[in-house]
Formats: sequence, C-alpha cells, structure tokens
Amino acid sequence: MFLDDYFSCSKAGEQTCISAEQASRFAKRVAGDYNPIHNPDARRFCVPGDLLFALVLARFGLFQHMTFRFLSMVGADVPLQFIEGCDGLIRVQDEAGKCYLEVERSGESTHDEAVVEAFTRCYVAFSGKNFPHYLKPLMEDGGVMFNPRRPLVIYDSMGFSLNRLDGLEPGLALTDSTLEINGKRGDVRLEFHILAGGEEIGTGSKKLVVSGLCDYDAQAMDAVVDEFYRLKAAHEASA
Repeated sequence: MFLDDYFSCSKAGEQTCISAEQASRFAKRVAGDYNPIHNPDARRFCVPGDLLFALVLARFGLFQHMTFRFLSMVGADVPLQFIEGCDGLIRVQDEAGKCYLEVERSGESTHDEAVVEAFTRCYVAFSGKNFPHYLKPLMEDGGVMFNPRRPLVIYDSMGFSLNRLDGLEPGLALTDSTLEINGKRGDVRLEFHILAGGEEIGTGSKKLVVSGLCDYDAQAMDAVVDEFYRLKAAHEASA
C-alpha cells in the first residue's frame, strides 16, 4: 500500500500510530503541503487531516457519498483506532475514546486498490494547495490574513458525491471559493468538481478555519509565501 511509509501499527494491528516524521513526509511528498504546523519540530504539531482521510479510504474503501468531520487535531505518536460504529459512522479515536475524525458514507463502494489510491492522490494533491494557491487570493480580497508568526489553518470538514466509481482516473478542479470573516476567525469554503476523461463525475466541498485574523499586510504575506516556496525547493532538492 502506498501509505505504508506514513504510519505504524501496534497491538497486533489494532492501533495505528503516526510519528511526526511520518506525518511530515506525507504532507510534503504526497500533498505538497508545507504548512509549518506539520513540521516535526512545530510547537503545535499536528498530523495532516489528509493523511487520516487517506487511511480511512485505504481501510474502508471509497464510497459514492462521503462526509469527513475533523473534530480535533492529532498529535505525534497517538495510538489511534479506526472503528465502525453501530450507527454506521467510522470514527478515528484514541484509547481514551477521544474522537478526532467522524465519517459518514453511503451508496456503492469499491475496495479496488488502484481506484482508491488514484482518488486519494488526486484529492490530497488538490487539498495540499490550500496555501498559497487558494487562501492567499481570498485573504487579499477580504483585507485580512493569518498571524504571519503563527499561521494557523485548521481542516474543519469535507465531503463529496460521485456518480460512478468504475475506471476512476480523476482530476479535481476548483469551481468556487469563499471567505466568511467573523472577527478573528475566517471560514473558508472551497467547492470543486471531480472529473474523469473530461467528464464531470462528481462534486465536493471543503471547509477550513483560519484563526488569528489580522489586517492584510502584503509585505508580510509575501514573506510567508517566499518561505513556503523555500521549504518546497529545499524538500525537492533533498528528495
């Protein structure tokens, strides 16, 4: 499985642990995500939500209709359990029962590894473009930005609906993006189409929360963007 390098199993496979190094590698290698919160030495380090998303699909399959709600951030080396509840929901939780991710699914499903991997890689690559590709223009237009010293963008939820699952070689295209400002908090919604062979086969939506909003500062934002591309270039040079 292409995710094998990004998690470890314990207790006879009943628990999954993700180290800071594994999470950071996934963010950079698979998602192209250089958010500093995924750096192993980050003070507020968290596992990328897209890695949890990918692990759910790998374990339970790809369904026509799925909704993911991210309830809390996962730290490094937390023993996680992926549980199917009697209510039909999938939950990712720790030994104490704290739930980090809740998943609804319905419709037809597939466990075809090639199909699941293709969809996972496609979505995660799209999702990894949150910053600067999608967020910077929204914040600039709204006249706000995150604190450049402590940029905090949290994955809130995402969902999608597919018309079909067969022969999936998908691509995702952003169709709309909005930023709703509420004091120091901004709610970002990204809408997308799912395409295959030029045909639209589904739609989806993703919600992010941007915390600690302040007035937009072009010079400070340029510095954050420059740092993003510096980290990207350094990673690609060492890969």
